[in-house]
Amino acid sequence: MTIYTKTGDKGTTSLFDNKRVSKDDIRVESYGTIDELGSFMGLAKNYVDDEEMYEKIQNIQNKLFTVATNLATEDSAKVKYHIVEKDIDDLEKIIDLYMGRLNNPTGFIIPGSGKKSAHLHVARTICRRAERRIITLSKIAEIDPLVMKYVNRLSDALYAMARYSEDKEVTVRY
Repeated sequence: MTIYTKTGDKGTTSLFDNKRVSKDDIRVESYGTIDELGSFMGLAKNYVDDEEMYEKIQNIQNKLFTVATNLATEDSAKVKYHIVEKDIDDLEKIIDLYMGRLNNPTGFIIPGSGKKSAHLHVARTICRRAERRIITLSKIAEIDPLVMKYVNRLSDALYAMARYSEDKEVTVRY
C-alpha cells in the first residue's frame, strides 16, 4: 500500500466526505490543528511520569480523532462518531481532579518549570489555536456545538494537567 495518491500535488485535498478543497481551507486548518494537537499530546505524554495522567492524555488523543472527523466532513449525515456530553464531563472531571490536587490555585504562573509541564502548556496553546480556527470555520459552516465545547474544555484540562505537573510554581511578577 502506498500512502501517496498524487491527488494533492496541485494544492487540494479531500475532506472525509470526498469533497475537494484547497489545502489552506479553514476547514483543513481546523482539523489540521487538531491533528497537530494530538501529535504534540503524544510527545507530552512521554514526559509524564504519572500513569493515570498518561492514560488520560491517551484517551483524549483518541477522542481528538472524533473531533477531527467532525471538522473534516461537510455533510454531517456522513459523520459516524460524535462528541457527546459525557466526553465534556470527562474533561471537567480531569480539571477538577488536578486543580483540586493543587487546592484550586489562582494567579498567573510562568509556564514550564519542567519538561512535562512545558510540553503540556504547548499542547494547551495549540488547543487554543485550534479553538480559534474552529470558531472561524463556524462563521461559514455549521459546526457541532459539542465539538466547540469539547475543544474549549480541553484547553482547560490541559492547563490543569500542566499546572499540576509544574516542578515549581514561578508566579508572574508585574
